[in-house]
Amino acid sequence: MTGLGHRFTADSVGRALDLVGERWSLLILRETFFGVRRYGEFARNLSIPRPTLSARLKTLVDAGVLERVDPVPEYVLTAAGRDLFGAVVTLMQWGDNHLAGPEGPPILLRHNDCGEIAGTYVACAHCGGAISTDRVTPEAGPGFR
Repeated sequence: MTGLGHRFTADSVGRALDLVGERWSLLILRETFFGVRRYGEFARNLSIPRPTLSARLKTLVDAGVLERVDPVPEYVLTAAGRDLFGAVVTLMQWGDNHLAGPEGPPILLRHNDCGEIAGTYVACAHCGGAISTDRVTPEAGPGFR
Protein backbone atom coordinates (compact mmCIF):
# COMPACT_ATOMS: atom_id res chain seq x y z
CA MET A 1 0.00 0.00 0.00
CA THR A 2 1.39 3.40 -0.95
CA GLY A 3 0.40 6.97 -0.24
CA LEU A 4 -0.12 6.59 3.51
CA GLY A 5 2.00 9.64 4.32
CA HIS A 6 -0.64 12.10 5.50
CA ARG A 7 -3.66 9.86 5.92
CA PHE A 8 -3.22 8.67 9.48
CA THR A 9 -5.89 9.87 11.87
CA ALA A 10 -4.04 8.73 14.99
CA ASP A 11 -0.44 8.21 13.94
CA SER A 12 2.21 7.35 16.52
CA VAL A 13 4.47 10.28 15.61
CA GLY A 14 1.63 12.73 16.20
CA ARG A 15 0.69 11.13 19.51
CA ALA A 16 4.31 11.10 20.67
CA LEU A 17 4.76 14.75 19.70
CA ASP A 18 1.58 15.67 21.55
CA LEU A 19 3.27 14.34 24.68
CA VAL A 20 6.98 15.10 24.31
CA GLY A 21 7.28 17.33 21.26
CA GLU A 22 7.37 20.55 23.21
CA ARG A 23 10.86 22.03 23.83
CA TRP A 24 10.80 21.93 27.62
CA SER A 25 9.58 18.34 27.78
CA LEU A 26 12.48 17.15 25.63
CA LEU A 27 14.98 19.16 27.68
CA ILE A 28 13.57 17.73 30.92
CA LEU A 29 13.98 14.24 29.47
CA ARG A 30 17.54 15.02 28.40
CA GLU A 31 18.32 16.11 31.95
CA THR A 32 16.83 12.94 33.44
CA PHE A 33 18.92 10.82 31.07
CA PHE A 34 22.01 12.57 32.45
CA GLY A 35 21.06 12.04 36.10
CA VAL A 36 18.95 15.04 37.15
CA ARG A 37 16.17 14.01 39.53
CA ARG A 38 15.08 17.02 41.61
CA TYR A 39 12.86 19.96 40.80
CA GLY A 40 15.46 22.54 41.81
CA GLU A 41 18.11 20.92 39.61
CA PHE A 42 15.78 21.04 36.60
CA ALA A 43 14.96 24.68 37.30
CA ARG A 44 18.65 25.62 37.68
CA ASN A 45 20.01 23.61 34.76
CA LEU A 46 17.32 24.64 32.29
CA SER A 47 16.53 28.20 33.47
CA ILE A 48 12.90 27.19 32.95
CA PRO A 49 10.07 29.22 34.48
CA ARG A 50 8.84 27.31 37.53
CA PRO A 51 5.16 27.21 36.50
CA THR A 52 6.22 25.72 33.15
CA LEU A 53 8.47 23.18 34.87
CA SER A 54 5.67 22.13 37.22
CA ALA A 55 3.23 21.72 34.34
CA ARG A 56 5.66 19.72 32.19
CA LEU A 57 6.69 17.43 35.06
CA LYS A 58 3.02 16.79 35.87
CA THR A 59 2.29 15.95 32.22
CA LEU A 60 5.24 13.55 32.02
CA VAL A 61 4.25 11.88 35.31
CA ASP A 62 0.57 11.63 34.31
CA ALA A 63 1.61 10.03 30.99
CA GLY A 64 3.81 7.46 32.73
CA VAL A 65 7.10 8.75 31.31
CA LEU A 66 8.40 9.89 34.70
CA GLU A 67 7.52 8.75 38.19
CA ARG A 68 7.50 11.09 41.17
CA VAL A 69 9.16 9.40 44.14
CA ASP A 70 8.67 10.80 47.66
CA PRO A 71 9.43 11.78 50.50
CA VAL A 72 11.96 14.18 48.97
CA PRO A 73 10.35 14.58 45.56
CA GLU A 74 12.48 13.13 42.80
CA TYR A 75 11.53 12.39 39.22
CA VAL A 76 12.78 9.12 37.80
CA LEU A 77 12.36 7.60 34.38
CA THR A 78 9.88 4.79 33.93
CA ALA A 79 10.41 2.08 31.32
CA ALA A 80 8.45 4.25 28.87
CA GLY A 81 10.72 7.18 29.68
CA ARG A 82 13.88 5.12 29.24
CA ASP A 83 12.55 4.02 25.84
CA LEU A 84 12.73 7.66 24.70
CA PHE A 85 16.53 7.72 25.15
CA GLY A 86 17.22 6.63 21.57
CA ALA A 87 14.93 9.30 20.14
CA VAL A 88 16.54 12.06 22.20
CA VAL A 89 20.09 10.86 21.43
CA THR A 90 19.26 10.66 17.73
CA LEU A 91 17.89 14.21 17.86
CA MET A 92 21.03 15.30 19.73
CA GLN A 93 23.25 13.67 17.10
CA TRP A 94 21.32 15.38 14.31
CA GLY A 95 21.88 18.71 16.06
CA ASP A 96 25.58 17.89 16.45
CA ASN A 97 25.86 17.11 12.73
CA HIS A 98 23.83 20.02 11.38
CA LEU A 99 23.68 22.78 14.00
CA ALA A 100 26.83 22.63 16.14
CA GLY A 101 29.25 25.52 15.95
CA PRO A 102 32.76 25.30 14.55
CA GLU A 103 34.07 24.07 17.90
CA GLY A 104 31.98 20.91 17.59
CA PRO A 105 29.34 19.14 19.67
CA PRO A 106 28.83 20.38 23.23
CA ILE A 107 28.31 16.89 24.69
CA LEU A 108 29.78 13.56 23.66
CA LEU A 109 28.50 10.18 24.80
CA ARG A 110 31.16 7.59 25.63
CA HIS A 111 29.95 4.01 25.27
CA ASN A 112 30.78 2.21 28.52
CA ASP A 113 31.07 -1.21 26.88
CA CYS A 114 33.78 -0.36 24.34
CA GLY A 115 35.11 2.97 25.61
CA GLU A 116 34.59 4.78 22.30
CA ILE A 117 32.52 7.87 21.57
CA ALA A 118 29.07 6.56 20.66
CA GLY A 119 27.40 7.24 17.35
CA THR A 120 23.84 6.14 16.77
CA TYR A 121 21.87 4.85 13.85
CA VAL A 122 18.44 3.34 13.46
CA ALA A 123 18.59 -0.37 12.75
CA CYS A 124 16.21 -3.20 12.02
CA ALA A 125 15.61 -5.31 15.13
CA HIS A 126 15.46 -8.45 12.96
CA CYS A 127 18.56 -8.22 10.76
CA GLY A 128 20.54 -5.33 12.25
CA GLY A 129 20.63 -3.46 8.93
CA ALA A 130 20.50 0.32 8.96
CA ILE A 131 17.09 1.86 8.38
CA SER A 132 16.81 4.93 6.17
CA THR A 133 14.11 6.54 4.05
CA ASP A 134 15.15 4.52 1.01
CA ARG A 135 15.21 1.19 2.88
CA VAL A 136 11.69 1.06 4.31
CA THR A 137 8.18 0.98 2.89
CA PRO A 138 5.29 2.22 5.03
CA GLU A 139 2.28 -0.04 5.15
CA ALA A 140 -0.92 -0.13 7.10
CA GLY A 141 -0.62 -1.60 10.56
CA PRO A 142 -3.28 -3.04 12.84
CA GLY A 143 -4.15 0.40 14.22
CA PHE A 144 -4.49 2.09 10.82
CA ARG A 145 -7.81 3.83 10.20
